[in-house]
Amino acid sequence: MGTPRVFIVRHGETEWSINGRHTGSTDIPLTANGEKRVTATGKALVGNDRLIVPGKLAHIYVSPRKRAQRTLELLNIVDKDSFPWAQHGLCVAKPGLACAANVVITEDIREWDYGDYEGITSPQIRELRKSQGLDAHWDIWKDGCPGGESPKDITTRLDRLIRDIREKWHSPAMDGSQNGDVLIVAHGHILRAFAQRWAGMELHDGPSFLLEAGGVGTLSYEHHNINEPAILLGGAFMVGTD
Repeated sequence: MGTPRVFIVRHGETEWSINGRHTGSTDIPLTANGEKRVTATGKALVGNDRLIVPGKLAHIYVSPRKRAQRTLELLNIVDKDSFPWAQHGLCVAKPGLACAANVVITEDIREWDYGDYEGITSPQIRELRKSQGLDAHWDIWKDGCPGGESPKDITTRLDRLIRDIREKWHSPAMDGSQNGDVLIVAHGHILRAFAQRWAGMELHDGPSFLLEAGGVGTLSYEHHNINEPAILLGGAFMVGTD
């Protein structure tokens, strides 16, 4: 087996992601186009000869929000009976893609709590701050959200999740005796922050990574070493797997 990886998947398009409205706790569905694009992503990237091999997944973490859970359903990675929620919509499971990974909902990977900025756009936030006598040059990576979470809050819960992944799934998989790939399905800001913390970067270093709605990213390690976490800029499809 190769070096274990984490696949990070941002949920598909919603009306608010199209409009640039900050969507944290508000639970809104995917658009019809969002569902189609996630389904296409699953067909392209999930399979025994694709980037994400279901049989190599050791664990799946999902946000509590329905838009993330629906995204996992549409990727067709696990059987519908594996979801720890009542299915949010129809999807057709692919035959022959056995996946024994547990699906777990965790608050550690829910979206950033935007507090007072929930449901409004960045230009609206700047105008609001200006009217409040605050610096209009708002940067979530440095300033956080009043009434919501700070970068320190985000760092604390993401570091906890990263420790969980490395201790429970990746360290035991380094000798090749068991599967170690992990899948995370969540949201834009929190997954970008997750990638930064994975690489040992502070959140105030800035929004170094982008992840489109329905997009997939890959994190892993250099030199097959748990102490050398890295961003995998390009992952190859699998061949010759059992």
